[in-house]
Amino acid sequence: MAEIDPHIHVERRALRGGPDFRNVMSSVVGRVPDAPSVVATGCGLDVPYAMTSSRPESVTCLACREHACVEYSAFAEQLERLGSWPGMSVTDGQVADAVERLRELAKRFSGRTG
Repeated sequence: MAEIDPHIHVERRALRGGPDFRNVMSSVVGRVPDAPSVVATGCGLDVPYAMTSSRPESVTCLACREHACVEYSAFAEQLERLGSWPGMSVTDGQVADAVERLRELAKRFSGRTG
């Protein structure tokens, strides 16, 4: 009999998974995609979707927390580097706010305070 994993994980594609992404897709496409029943996680396991979270305080798998920290930090760096190009509908201030939120989320996943 397989051992039950008691940990809460992060989806491997943390930036493109979860309810926030599905909400954006449903507003763009006009249809709500189904949540998957099993997802790949940052630590390499396939677990039931119900055993994942996008909230750092809920994630108990240390490898998944580290994965999410790296993912959100890398995306913040990429977004900051790209900034707002001419003709984009976002301002430099909006980009800076998004970068700050992503870095704060990465920090929460790392468990660092202050």
